[in-house]
Amino acid sequence: MAGLKAAQYDMDDKEEFMAKYGKAAGKSVKSAVHREKRGTLRSGKGGKGGRVTSRKQAIAIGLSEARKKGAKVPAKKK
Repeated sequence: MAGLKAAQYDMDDKEEFMAKYGKAAGKSVKSAVHREKRGTLRSGKGGKGGRVTSRKQAIAIGLSEARKKGAKVPAKKK
């Protein structure tokens, strides 16, 4: 019976979802990850910290930069 219901499910009935991150945010993260790969991404205020080696840290920096530019990014978790 459950299989029959799944077969009858229409794409029109599907609830539409809003994007969590905007295109500008994705672009900023992509840029930060690229800089991390090249070894030019630095942490800290004004890039005065050490070189970033973690992919997760690069993504976090990219999202932070996107927030400062006013891109659509969810608020930082506390």
